[in-house]
Amino acid sequence: MTDFIYLASQSPRRSQLLEQLGVAHELLLPDPDEDTESIETVLPGEAPAPYVRRVTRLKLDAALQRLQRRGLPPAPVLCSDTTVALGRVIYGKPLDARDAARMLRELSGTTHRVLTGIALQAGRKRREALSDSKVTFAAMTPAQIRRYVESGEPMGKAGAYAVQGRAAAHISHISGSYSGIMGLPMHETAQLLRAFGFRI
Repeated sequence: MTDFIYLASQSPRRSQLLEQLGVAHELLLPDPDEDTESIETVLPGEAPAPYVRRVTRLKLDAALQRLQRRGLPPAPVLCSDTTVALGRVIYGKPLDARDAARMLRELSGTTHRVLTGIALQAGRKRREALSDSKVTFAAMTPAQIRRYVESGEPMGKAGAYAVQGRAAAHISHISGSYSGIMGLPMHETAQLLRAFGFRI
């Protein structure tokens, strides 16, 4: 039993949430030549929940190969993936400012889902969980969307927004896991870690 885990995520928010749980962790980030973007490609007709589960598994598989390749000390590896969905339409990370504005226009005045998949593996033992939350955006004016996009915050975020950032001014209702919407559902993560012997 190790006293730490590897977090295979470039998200500083996921790292902060693990710290909040009191879990010691080291980052297991991709090599520069790893093709991490293609993992997130949506398959034709793929629904949001199966998509998130599949991408989370692929990310974990890639992280385990990375661990082996680098000859690092063994420890459980945690992976996570978050996506925003309006109906069956999946909103990934915006390609550019224009794409971010398009996403925000489409999400404005609607209730959408935020799905976060998590997977943890040590040795041959793997456990997975899925957090499914709902977020309601108030109607945003074109000027509000423009100002938010100009802040730079939407870039690199699924659905072109960060719930813990300036976007909060436009969110009228949340149902589900706030930490899951941020990118790492605390309750489900704690349950997985307990299954691997961590005291949380």
